[in-house]
Amino acid sequence: DQLWIPETKTWRLNERHYGALQGLNKKATAEKYGDEQVHIWRRSYDVLPPLLKATDEGSALHDRRYANLDPRTVPGGENLKVTLERVIPLWQDEIAPKLLDGKNVIIAAHGNSLRALSKYIENISDDDIMNLEMATGQPVVYDFDDKLNVLSKEKY
Repeated sequence: DQLWIPETKTWRLNERHYGALQGLNKKATAEKYGDEQVHIWRRSYDVLPPLLKATDEGSALHDRRYANLDPRTVPGGENLKVTLERVIPLWQDEIAPKLLDGKNVIIAAHGNSLRALSKYIENISDDDIMNLEMATGQPVVYDFDDKLNVLSKEKY
């Protein structure tokens, strides 16, 4: 009942798009491509899944959440690197200025969007990001200095 608190919704925090793997059963996909390959597609930083063409039924271009975007902005599939590229402008334009103004910001998003954001603000290496787990519904609280360096991180 705190309706005075501003709320922003943005496509930049949507779950990453798994391309041609989107919506497929994980077990069946692992049986087809192998557990190791599916793990690489799901968790690596810069390996893209098989991409969808704009004309494919599962393309994000057919999703109304992306209807007002330049079609060149909507990828045929994403890895964490591509997800990070769409999350950073939100950090720079919306989140960081509020934090620098002394405001608290709550971010509720999908695991991969949060992993990308954590990678950026914590300066996590491309290799180490594969091991970062984002538990569903588990709050993570950061404290920053006046240059937005992480002073502390607590999971609740």
